[in-house]
Amino acid sequence: MIVGLAVFLGCLVAITTGIILTRMKEGPISGLVFGIVNIFQTIPTIALLAMLLPLLGIGLKPAVFALFLYSLLPLLRNTYSGIKEVDQGVIESARGIGYSSMQRLWKIEMPLALPFILSGIRLTTVYIISWTTLAALIGAGGLGDLIIAGMANNDNFLIFTGTISAIILALVVDFILGFITRKNSEQSQQAN
Repeated sequence: MIVGLAVFLGCLVAITTGIILTRMKEGPISGLVFGIVNIFQTIPTIALLAMLLPLLGIGLKPAVFALFLYSLLPLLRNTYSGIKEVDQGVIESARGIGYSSMQRLWKIEMPLALPFILSGIRLTTVYIISWTTLAALIGAGGLGDLIIAGMANNDNFLIFTGTISAIILALVVDFILGFITRKNSEQSQQAN
């Protein structure tokens, strides 16, 4: 639940922001946005969770918010790069046949950028699964509870159970999202 919520919120904000930034001229605003989002990546997870405790309390809220912040950079970067990498000749052709800016975005640019965006979602989701184990430190639950309980009780079985479960979850999700990404890429290539 924590992973899904953080990734969903990250997609909502980062993909929208990425689209908006591609519509602006290169300049200080995109540099500022990427600079701020980059800063979130440099803050250690435990430190960010600790900083959020006084603001959001213990439990789900600070965990989801921290993981949301971590999700922004790969999603934003992949959305921005994916749209910017669309061949200008294709965009000019769409403009030439009378597509509006919104039609070009939704019928040309987004479908062509989708493999980049899906790759960002895949990367983000796997990262978030691993970082979620630390959310147990602030009472958010999840597989991290097994790891923390195992450490507190010097119980290697609990530690390994939590760790292996998190690894398996990350691998399964990575496999599923990788499959979806490959299928989308194949469909995009067939359409071209």
